[in-house]
Amino acid sequence: MIVSPIDYRYGREELKKIFDAEEKLNYMLKVEGALALSLGDLGIIPKNAAVEINTKASTKYVKLSRVNEIEKVTKHDITALVRALSEQCGDYGQYVHYGATSNDIIDSAQALQIKDSLPYLENGLEELKNILISLAKKYMHLPMLGRTHGQAAVPITAGLKFAVFSAEIVRHMQRLKEIKPRIIVGKMSGAVGSGAVWQGYSIELEKKVMEYLGISPELGPTQLVGRDRYAEFIALLALISTTLEKFAVEVRLLQQTEINEFQEPFSEHQIGSSTMAQKRNPIVSENICSIARFIRGFLVPSFENIPLWHERDLSNSANERFTLPYSIILLDHLITQSIYLFKGLNINESALNSNLERFVESTLAENAMIFLTDAGMKRAEAHEFVRNAYFEAQKKGMKFSEYLVSIGKITENQKSQIFNIDKYVKSSVERTEYIIKVLEGKNNG
Repeated sequence: MIVSPIDYRYGREELKKIFDAEEKLNYMLKVEGALALSLGDLGIIPKNAAVEINTKASTKYVKLSRVNEIEKVTKHDITALVRALSEQCGDYGQYVHYGATSNDIIDSAQALQIKDSLPYLENGLEELKNILISLAKKYMHLPMLGRTHGQAAVPITAGLKFAVFSAEIVRHMQRLKEIKPRIIVGKMSGAVGSGAVWQGYSIELEKKVMEYLGISPELGPTQLVGRDRYAEFIALLALISTTLEKFAVEVRLLQQTEINEFQEPFSEHQIGSSTMAQKRNPIVSENICSIARFIRGFLVPSFENIPLWHERDLSNSANERFTLPYSIILLDHLITQSIYLFKGLNINESALNSNLERFVESTLAENAMIFLTDAGMKRAEAHEFVRNAYFEAQKKGMKFSEYLVSIGKITENQKSQIFNIDKYVKSSVERTEYIIKVLEGKNNG
């Protein structure tokens, strides 16, 4: 029986495999194998036992069905794993899990899962960044309305919008790189983090296990890795998802019928509505927004998992079976959806031009104010004059520029300079070029 939509609707199969039940078992067995090898290296258990345990610590020998069968009796997943592995090791089974506690295995395995999943996120963000930079270059000189408060503000270029988006993605790429040493962390320190059972070898053993696994040891663990690490990671995933929602919201707003400047991809046989056959709904963008909200929902349990009782309790365990895999898988889904969205995004240049021409008089009012200030009027006076003049022109049914000429504030020649869109957006072009050069490493910033 399949219940969760993540099993059949969302996420890439190769990434979901990292978190499926059998692969999770395999990761935990890798930790048991690394523990055995480390114990053997230090002479705590026989070398032959270490080799045998490491060999058998694989789903080739330890079957998920057997682990599940034992867990039905023990009601304890790690005990079930240990017993199933011990069965495969014969007389050496007594050395399986020697001195370890459950979260030595669970947390170290989760670190391996995080490590193996991060390249999917990193590569996806890299591809999305490149698509956005490509759009910034392509539409660098294309004027469009800049909007604030949902109102026409001043002209910008479409290229600048995409350059700004790409810069935000790069910040997330930097954050993801910077956070890795803090989240790819395991532990092998026993029941309460003291490593007492391995007297004299505790710190060395933990280092050896982590070296075998290719991850770092927790500095100052309790019975588990500090959950501030997981909370920081989930917070970053939520932050990235919110940026992608921000981009999707922009597409949704600009795809509104009355604006019609952007249109997300729409395949030949795609249906927009089951009843309104003419509809072309921005469902990819809406999907991104919906799932981003869900990912942010994992912030609360992730933060509440930090203040556990004493050296640990179990109140974090159940929700982490959702928060870590779901956040990673679903963010990857949002990244791939965003790649699809912007790779196939249609820019309706006719609508951009039409909307800009419709509001050009108001959007260049700032330019008129600056002109009057440069001509000797105090800035505050120029602001008030333009405000009153604009509203007066509206009352008279005149274009703002023509009204300024009619009252002798500017000449016809000055009007053509002040209300010149191409001239005004040159700074948008310059800023777009600058952003791209910085992101591509051609400028120090």
